Amino acid sequence: MNASIPSDISSSGSKPLQADPQAAAETVLYGVTGWPLAQSLSPLLHNTGFRTLGLPALYLRWEIPPQRLPAFVDSVRTLRIGGCSVTIPHKVALLPLLDEVSPLARQVGAVNTIYWHDDKLCGENTDVAGFMAPLAQEDLHGADVLLLGAGGAARAAAAGLMSLAKDRRPGNVFICTPSDSSHLPLAEEFGLSPILWAQRHDIPARLVVNTTPLGMRGKAEDETPYFFDLADKKNGKDAAETTTLAYDIVYNPLETLFLRDAARHGRRCLSGMDMFFGQGDAQFRLWTGRNLPLESRLALEAALNSN
Repeated sequence: MNASIPSDISSSGSKPLQADPQAAAETVLYGVTGWPLAQSLSPLLHNTGFRTLGLPALYLRWEIPPQRLPAFVDSVRTLRIGGCSVTIPHKVALLPLLDEVSPLARQVGAVNTIYWHDDKLCGENTDVAGFMAPLAQEDLHGADVLLLGAGGAARAAAAGLMSLAKDRRPGNVFICTPSDSSHLPLAEEFGLSPILWAQRHDIPARLVVNTTPLGMRGKAEDETPYFFDLADKKNGKDAAETTTLAYDIVYNPLETLFLRDAARHGRRCLSGMDMFFGQGDAQFRLWTGRNLPLESRLALEAALNSN
C-alpha cells in the first residue's frame, strides 16, 4: 500500500469550488463530525482557507453521538453537504454508510473524509499521509516502534509504518490498549506484535506513538498513556538513547502531558500539528481542487500557541 496521498487527489470527479462569486450563487457547506468536538480546530483551518482563496464556502461543527451517525449521513445526502471531516469515534462506523470507499480507506479500515464523486457519497482516508509526514526524515529501519491505541488514527499509523520500503521499515511494531483486547484484530491484520498494556514500558522502542485521546483538550487533558520515568527505570540508564522519539497525534493542546513528560526525559518530540495540517490539506484538495494556503497554517499555529 502506498501511504502517500496523490497531489491530484481532487481529480476524483468532484467539482472544484470557483472563486468567482458569479460561478456559485450559494455558499457550500462543509464541516466536521465527531463526539465530542470541543477541541477541534478544523473550522479555523478550513474557513481560513476558504476566506483567503475567496471560495463561497463555510465549515461548521456537527457534534453527532454514535447512535445518530446513520441519520447524519442521510442529512448530508439530503442537504447536499459539500464534504465533511470525520473524527473520533466515527471513522470506522462510517464505512458501510457510504456509496464508495477508496482502496486506501478500505485497507486502513477507516474514513476521515466524506466527499462527492458525481452523485455518489464517497469516503477517503488522509490520515496516513498526515501521520507519515513528520517521519519522512527519520530512520526507522529495523527499529522497534510502540503504538498506543487501536482506533482509526492507530490504523492509519499502522498502515503508514508497514507500507514503508524494506530499507526504511521498522523491525517490529508493538501495539497495546488498556482493554488488552481491542488491539488484537488490528495486530493480526497488519502483522503487528500485540502486548499487554502493563508491558508497554518494557519495550525499548525507538519511537513511541500515542494515538489515544488521552491528553486531548476537553477530554482527559491531564492524563497520559505512557510514563517515561517508568520506562527509564525498566530499560536502564540508556533508555533515552534507545527511545529517541515521542509522537503524539493529539494536536490540541500543542504540548500534551505525554510530550512534556517525554521532553523532560530527553526525548525528541513530534506534535500532532503536522499530521493535522497534512490530512486537512489533502481534504481541502478533495473538496476544492486547491491546496490550503499558508494563512491556514499560520492561523493554526497561532491558535495552538495561544492555548
